[in-house]
Amino acid sequence: MNINLLTDEVLYVLIGIVAVLVISTIITKLMKQKNNSDGLKEVEMRIRSWWVMFIIFTFALVIHSTISLIFMALLCFLALKEYFSLIPFNRAHRLVLFWAYLTIPIQFLLIYLGWYGMFIVFIPVYMFLLIPIQAIIVGETKNFLRSIATVQWGVMLMVFGLSHLAFLLVLPGRENSIAGAGLVLFLVVLTQANDVAQFIWGKMLGKKKIIPKVSPNKTWAGFIGGVLTTTVLAVILAPLITPFSLVASIIAGLYIGLTGFIGDVNISALKRDLNIKDTSAIIPGHGGILDRVDSLTYTAPLFFHFTRYFYF
Repeated sequence: MNINLLTDEVLYVLIGIVAVLVISTIITKLMKQKNNSDGLKEVEMRIRSWWVMFIIFTFALVIHSTISLIFMALLCFLALKEYFSLIPFNRAHRLVLFWAYLTIPIQFLLIYLGWYGMFIVFIPVYMFLLIPIQAIIVGETKNFLRSIATVQWGVMLMVFGLSHLAFLLVLPGRENSIAGAGLVLFLVVLTQANDVAQFIWGKMLGKKKIIPKVSPNKTWAGFIGGVLTTTVLAVILAPLITPFSLVASIIAGLYIGLTGFIGDVNISALKRDLNIKDTSAIIPGHGGILDRVDSLTYTAPLFFHFTRYFYF
């Protein structure tokens, strides 16, 4: 598979992202000269991390379509590995993890081949039914349900959910700007913008908590402001890099804003259950891989099926 991912439209959007990052960096530097607070230090660290993530993502996206798939497979692996490192697990069932990791190369081979029929059922049907067999063979029934449910939920989110991001690259019509990198970029930019907008609106106007027992920092102002901001951005970007009409771009923006919030708080609930703040410290200012892909675990599969159903 050799697909030209770097169209003129995608290039324009990438340049726009660079401009936003440059402006954000300059503004933060100027503000630090007047007030070097802890909050500004955290913002500066986050901007540096965004630079690094943007460079890595762009490199993987535009160099070669196969490289893009390998990069996304690696992202699934790192997310799943980080997830398993957090979860208490019966050592007798450790071999089950091998089958969980094995789903990644198989799932991405199906994507490479463009085999949608098997892609969509391989994990939720075949692997969900086969994974428990390994634990049964071991014969250890203590915490059997917890171990199997933990593995299945992890594979569902970190492999099945995130792999939909990669399948956007091989949708029919990928030879032009309405698919491939354009749709991937649209989804990733909106998902991350939704997270940032919810954080900013929440800090500026947030008072009433939306789900304090799960994520105390989430507010109604942040949620509503984030969804509306994401929708406006969707309307701006859609004509450049998607096949969406105005109505569809509005729906997509609302859809990504809402489902991104759900994905975020889903991982927040996991962290609160485990009594941890971040899933790891691999990304300075951002926490772990799961802290960055939490929203994508929901937005990727739901946006993919929205796009495929209405446009492909």
